[in-house]
Amino acid sequence: MVSKKITIKIPTGLEARPVALLVQVASQYESAIYVECDDKKVNAKSIMGMMSLGLAAGEEVTVSAEGTDEQTAIDNIEKYLSSK
Repeated sequence: MVSKKITIKIPTGLEARPVALLVQVASQYESAIYVECDDKKVNAKSIMGMMSLGLAAGEEVTVSAEGTDEQTAIDNIEKYLSSK
């Protein structure tokens, strides 16, 4: 299992379109991927789960992945969340 703290740098935060794109990125991997913020932990492959977090630009989340491609998954999710 790999986990990493990532600061969201997408200017609009995670509203509908960025969440849909994040779910697409996460869904490319076999690993189980979760995003944690405060005391909430949701499946990164779930649009409704990700929307429920209501994340804004500048917030820090912990992304964790467990599976055969966990490191690649974390790296690419970090790349997406850090894009401006």
